[in-house]
Amino acid sequence: MVSNSADKIKVVFVCLGNICRSPMAEAVFKAEIKKLGLSNRFVVDSAGTAAYHASITRRDPVLLFRSVQTCKKYGVPVCKEDYLTADYLLCMDRSNLSDLKSRAPKGSKAKILLLGSFDPEGQIIIEDPYYGGVKGFDNNYHQVVRSCNGFLEHLGMI
Repeated sequence: MVSNSADKIKVVFVCLGNICRSPMAEAVFKAEIKKLGLSNRFVVDSAGTAAYHASITRRDPVLLFRSVQTCKKYGVPVCKEDYLTADYLLCMDRSNLSDLKSRAPKGSKAKILLLGSFDPEGQIIIEDPYYGGVKGFDNNYHQVVRSCNGFLEHLGMI
């Protein structure tokens, strides 16, 4: 297990636009590590592979609202530097994975993996819930919870 200079594990959750899946994964992971008393062991963030969603003011407010509402429903409050500072870049789908791997600079230390590869039910891809309505966000939530706990298990923390 690699750790950053602050002796914490830095995890960045990545999707295309950082408006649905990765912010949900960030919120869920923070809630899970808090429940387990592990918050002091991690630095957690989320990001998107597409520059057109670089700032929160440019995020789709409807989709962000759906992610926040879904997290609240289940009791979860809602760059290049990442390659060099993160221990793990956990992607939502194969396109994100491919994008990140192709952009990785020389000297990158981050392990680039699919978050869903830690899902004990074997749902490897965390689909974009854009067209799935509330049900799509509920499905994402449950898959993200399973995958985050699978990741913590992989790290030997639960």
